[in-house]
Amino acid sequence: MSFLNYSTKEINFKIVYYGPGLSGKTTNIKMIYDKVKSDSKGKLVSLATETERTLFFDFFPLDLGTVKGYQVKFHLYTVPGQIYYSSSRKLIMKGVDGVVFVADSQRERFEANIESLQDMFSNLKEYNIDFATLPYVLQLNKRDLPNITPVNEMMAALRKKDEPVIESISLKGDGVIETLKGISKLIMVNVKQKLK
Repeated sequence: MSFLNYSTKEINFKIVYYGPGLSGKTTNIKMIYDKVKSDSKGKLVSLATETERTLFFDFFPLDLGTVKGYQVKFHLYTVPGQIYYSSSRKLIMKGVDGVVFVADSQRERFEANIESLQDMFSNLKEYNIDFATLPYVLQLNKRDLPNITPVNEMMAALRKKDEPVIESISLKGDGVIETLKGISKLIMVNVKQKLK
C-alpha cells in the first residue's frame, strides 16, 4: 500500500475520492488544489470532458512535511463516476491507502450512491484490500441544494463502519479541507508504527 523509499526518505500515500458521477469528487480535488500553497503541491492533472465529468483521474502529490525524517506525500486521485468506466475505477483503486466516498445528497441520487458504494467494495475485494482496516471518510456533499436526503437517512444507508462523516458543499469549499484532514489523519495513525 504506502510506498516507503528508504534512499530518498519519502513515504507516498494514495488517497482515492470515490462516488457516483457528478457527486463532486473533481470539485473537491480542484478546491484542495486552489487552497494549498504552491510549494506544497505538484501539477494537477485533470482529464475531464466539457461537462466536467472526470474521464480518468485527477491527481496531484501533496507534500505534508516530514515524519521522523521522512518526507510525507499524499497523491490524490478521483475515479470516474459513470458506470461504463468500471475498469478505470478498478485500476485506480490498486494500492490505495485511504478512500473518501463523496455521496451526492440530492434525493434523486440516493440509489446512485448505494450502487457506487457497492462498486467500491467490489473493487477493494478484487485487490484483497480489507475495508475494515482501510482509512475511510464519508463525505455528504451538496448540502446546499433544495431536494436533499436528510443526514440520518444517508448515514443509515451509506455509513459502513465508525468512519468520520463530513457534510460539505464542495463548490463553496465547505467541508473540503476538513475531509482531507480527516482521511490524512486516519492514514497517518499507523505511519509512526511503520517507522519504528
